Amino acid sequence: MSLDLEALRDFPKVSLHDHLDGGLRPQTIIELASDIGHLLPTDNADDLGRWFVESASLGSLECYLETFDQTLAVMQTAPNLRRVAREYVEDLAADGVIYGETRWAPEQHLRAGLTEAEAVAAVRDGLAEGMAACRQRGEQIEVRQLLTAMRQSVPTRDIAELTLRYRHDSVAGFDIAGPERGYPASRFLESFRLLRRQNVYYTIHAGEADGCRSIWEAVQVCGANRVGHGVAIMEDIQVANGGATTLGDFAAYLLNEQIPLEMCPSSNVQTGAVTSIAEHPINRLDQLGFRVTVNADNRLMSGTGVTKEFSLLAEAFDYTLSDLRRLTVNAAKSIFAPYQVRKALVERITDWIAL
Repeated sequence: MSLDLEALRDFPKVSLHDHLDGGLRPQTIIELASDIGHLLPTDNADDLGRWFVESASLGSLECYLETFDQTLAVMQTAPNLRRVAREYVEDLAADGVIYGETRWAPEQHLRAGLTEAEAVAAVRDGLAEGMAACRQRGEQIEVRQLLTAMRQSVPTRDIAELTLRYRHDSVAGFDIAGPERGYPASRFLESFRLLRRQNVYYTIHAGEADGCRSIWEAVQVCGANRVGHGVAIMEDIQVANGGATTLGDFAAYLLNEQIPLEMCPSSNVQTGAVTSIAEHPINRLDQLGFRVTVNADNRLMSGTGVTKEFSLLAEAFDYTLSDLRRLTVNAAKSIFAPYQVRKALVERITDWIAL
């Protein structure tokens, strides 16, 4: 079945896994690139949007990540970061998102002389401008940052320490991202230990381009509060011909502990993590009771948003608004925020459904 797009767009949503540098407007990229003399594949916004989706759909995470060269090129100054962050919030609000966490890597925005702290402050200010603009239009949305360390870089505690510095100033937590194979999460073990000692939340990309063991390492060695993607958990779940399932010890642990999985269906198809939306494990995991959540990952590269992801799942698995409420409540319970904030968010989502 399919659900009415307007109803889906109005539905209050939560976005846990969405990269700031993967959500720029094509026209913004064109304007900012022109200011700095950066050559793009095209100077037409529609064509550029298609270029990003096509270039990110070549079947591997490595090809997918290469498209970020274009967006990062125009995100090297404080004014540009503020603009991108402001528009990011406004675009989430237009998609019906009421709470979002945007992840990005400060270390990738230093080419024009910014320090990592100055970059974080610029994004903070842009998010605040976006939220204020939305409030003026009667749209209530909160967006906070997740500071990301790139797993292929030399491991340091710099980004973890920056997360601590801004933990009460727009930063919700920490993340590591980038190519999985050859760069295990445990390389950043000192960062995770520091954050855990200071009671700071963090998520880890795992189980997208590497196997189930990468998820195990993220959770059992590094202590992740959430897992980014996590589709490879199916390696620890046996499905019989009749549909009966048997969980391995680690899959059972994830289920029992309700470790949130930040699933990104369209992106997972593009990178070859799954073959199609219809084959995505999110439905089976949901049926088994795992805390799965629905996310866009990179709205520019995947030509998507949370509304579209919900629509694709509704078509593939006959989801109703009641099903989408359950998945959204999963996300609301998993945000990196105090209990009372989570509780209020769940109530807001539930109250909308009750209307």
